[in-house]
Parts: sequence; C-alpha cells; structure tokens
Amino acid sequence: MIRSFLKIKTLIQIIRTIARYDALFFVERNEIPIKFLNIIIRLITFGVSITAEVTNLRNGQKLALALQNLGPGFIKLGQALSVRPDLIGQDLADDLSKLQDHLPPFSSKDAKQAIEDEFGKSLDQIFKTFEETPIAAASIAQVHFATTSEDIPVAVKILRPDIEEKFNHELDLLYWLASILERFAPNIRRLRPVEVVDTLSQTVFMEMDLRLEAAAGDELRLNFKNDPSFNIPKMDWSRTGKRVLTSERISGTPIDEVSELNKNGLNIEKLVANMARAFFLQVFRDGFFHADLHPGNILVSKDGVINIIDFGIMGRVDKKTRYYLAEMLTGFIEADYTKVAKAHVTAGYLPNSKTRESFAQAARAIAEPIMGLPLKEISLARLLEQLFLVAQRFEMETQPQLLLLQKTMLVAEGVGRQLYPETNMWELARPLIEEWVEKNLTQEFRAKEAISEAGKVIEHLPSLIINLSESVKTIGQRGLKLDQGTTNTMSKHKPISRWAWWIGAGLVMSFLIVSIY
Repeated sequence: MIRSFLKIKTLIQIIRTIARYDALFFVERNEIPIKFLNIIIRLITFGVSITAEVTNLRNGQKLALALQNLGPGFIKLGQALSVRPDLIGQDLADDLSKLQDHLPPFSSKDAKQAIEDEFGKSLDQIFKTFEETPIAAASIAQVHFATTSEDIPVAVKILRPDIEEKFNHELDLLYWLASILERFAPNIRRLRPVEVVDTLSQTVFMEMDLRLEAAAGDELRLNFKNDPSFNIPKMDWSRTGKRVLTSERISGTPIDEVSELNKNGLNIEKLVANMARAFFLQVFRDGFFHADLHPGNILVSKDGVINIIDFGIMGRVDKKTRYYLAEMLTGFIEADYTKVAKAHVTAGYLPNSKTRESFAQAARAIAEPIMGLPLKEISLARLLEQLFLVAQRFEMETQPQLLLLQKTMLVAEGVGRQLYPETNMWELARPLIEEWVEKNLTQEFRAKEAISEAGKVIEHLPSLIINLSESVKTIGQRGLKLDQGTTNTMSKHKPISRWAWWIGAGLVMSFLIVSIY
C-alpha cells in the first residue's frame, strides 16, 4: 500500500515536470483515449506554469528537456527511444537523439572513496596523481585524469554513488507506468512501452558494469591493431573493476573543431575518408561498431590519427545481417531494386503476404529521389531511414540493431559533412562494400547454393536406398542402360550444380563400395 502510494506521488511529480516543459502532447492528441484519465492529468497539472525556455521549440525538443530534468533513468529512456523511430516517429526520434547526457559532477571525495572501495587499497597505492576536478560528468559516471605509479597518464571512469539503486528505482517506476499504459491506453499500446523499458533495462545493466565497457574497447582495439590511422586507448585491467575503468589517456582535438585541425595542417578530406573507412570496416568486416560517434568521442591527434573513446554503447551485426546489408546496398548502388527486394526475402524480413515486386517498386520510389541528388547530398543514413519506414508499411519485424546502425551512420555523416561539406558517404562506402562482397558474399552464397543442391539430392536418398540393392543387382547382370523415356525425363530437370553432383555421386559410390564388400 505504502509502495503504491509512493509510486503515485512520484508519478504526479513526473507529470508536473513534463507539463512544465509543455511536453504532454500525447494527451492533447488524445492518444490516451480514456476520458477520466485525461481529466486526472489535467487536475494534476493545474496551476503548472510553462517554462519560458521551451517557447517556439518542437515537441521533441520539449520532451528532451523534460527528460533531462527528470534524472538519469529518464535521460537513458530518451536515448533508448531515439533509436526507435519505428515506435515514436522520425521527427521525435531526431530530437531525442540530441538529448544531452550531462549532469553536475559528484564530489572528488566520493570519487576517491569509490576507487578505494573497488580495489581495497588507498588511492596513493593505486595512482601516483589524481586530478580532483573531473573532465566530464554524465548520468552514469564521470571521468578524472590521473597518472599511475609507472608515470603513465590515464583516464579514470567512475560510476556515480548509489547509481544502481537509483536506476533500479526509476526502472521499477517505468515498468509500472508502462504496464498501466499497455492495459488502459490502446493507442499507446502500439508503442510497446514494456518492450522499450526492457531494452532500456538491458542497456543500463551493460553500462553499470564498467568491465563490460573495457572489454568492448579491447575488442575494438584488437580489430584495428594493424591500422595506423585509427587508434583505441589501451585498457588498464589492473586498475579496472565493476565500478572503475582505467584506460590510456588520449590527447587530441575534438573532430568538430575544424579551425584547430586546420592549424595542425591536417588534410581534412583524407581525415573524413579515414573515419568513413574505419566505420564501414567495423560494420562489414567485424560486425561490431561504436554506436556513439558524436564529436566528443572522436579525438584527432596532431599527426592525423583518429582516436575513439567511450565504449558504453556498441552495436553488433551478425553475418546474416551483414549479407543482407551488403546485398541491399549494392542493389541501391546498381539501381537494381529487384536485388534490394530479394535481399529482404533472403534475410526472411519480407512477410509471405507481401510480394517481392511490390517491395521493389517501393524501394525504387524512395531511392530515385535520393540518388538523383548531387553526390555531396546523397545520404546513406537517410536512405536507410526511408527504407525502414517502408519496411514498417510492409509489416516487417523491427530490427533494433539496424535502427542503431542507421542512427550511428546519421551522426557519422553529419560529422563528416561538418568537416568537409563535399563529403559523399555513398562514394566512400561503395568500394569498401564491393570489396567485402567480392571477398565474402559471393563465396558464401556459392557454398550455400551448393549445400542446398546437395540437400535436394540427400532428400531423395531414402527412396534411392530402398531400390539400390535391386539396382546394383540389375546393373551387375545387364550393365547400365538408359532408355529414351529415362533420357527425356532427365532432360526436363534443371541441371544440378557441380558441387551437388560430386556430393551425390560420392554418397552413391560409398554405398556401392560398402555393398560390394
């Protein structure tokens, strides 16, 4: 009873905060159809004055400000929703993607105590120096500079005190609210609020264990160990635990500070090309990519090396998804929209109730206006955005990893064009995708085709085996003869691939040898 009362009290505070930022637009749109609930919300918000800073802002911008003021859990909720335009719409998702994850820092005393508690040692046994003023503070953690006893400069990331308990409390409230909405608000039920909170919970769980972030950084570093143009900081595992992450300190210029990059005499066009190359290698070669590529996480050394930091948000795409992406993108490159549709069929995305031809037509409708633009205006991210919207209309199941990829690509393109307005991500991506297709896709598909053909042969083996002993006996007595009827029948069937032929022949010969002996 008391717990329910506290939840209701907290919910009232949340509603009033959202109202203060004029972000209760879902009520105004009657997306909550129950009249008495609308009345209750209006009673709760009675007397709330709208803050002046939201004047002339879009609904998404208002909501972003409201979530930012509600606390860490709601900031993360906004970030989770920003990669789900299929649920909330593209405009709202774009605004939430700009949600600032900045909070006032916690005290250096608490930071030092967290480090000592994590390792069971005094701070001076762990670090030679420790800077008390953090260089960054976000909803989950903040970062301090330090030096090790070996005089190595490092960056130390520390979770906020009691952040786990705070998030668990906020997640519990969000689950409660989501379940109410799914039960009583049919128009909001389509947004699958419980599923959204589930995704948020999984993301937060990953971010609450800094060992997982360190492992992600290590994996990315290993993937690019032989690439001199792309660098990932080395993790200090001896000073890393669940609540503390220590890594090599990276110095450099944020990639959006173009004037400073020019002062260093760097080739901006080459820099953008290297960044694009690294991104597409992550996606296609490795299937593991950095999913938070805002300028603050991309530092450029004076020698032009691109340094990536902060590995709290990463994305993965399995081989099947990479095959789909490669086929689909090469289809767009070649203006072969049947190929685009076939990629969706092969991946199992297109429902049986929809035709390949109608999807090819839809793909052409979204691609031609984009591909007809000047090269510098062609956007892969926008193309994917439009494609995913079409996918919704064709009742395809949402692919969260692809939505995250599209959002990351949009940010990467934005950074690239800010640096070099003539940037054409399409042309930068094309040779990398085609090279990957040449090395992987073709061979893989050929192998699959051969296995498929062999499977057809094996499928008929039971009936073959039943009659084989009699056949062997007949062959032994009369020799092998084919009459005209048999020849005509065989000619009607499609030729079997060479691989399938050899596999089938091998199986038959094996049986013959066993029979003989």
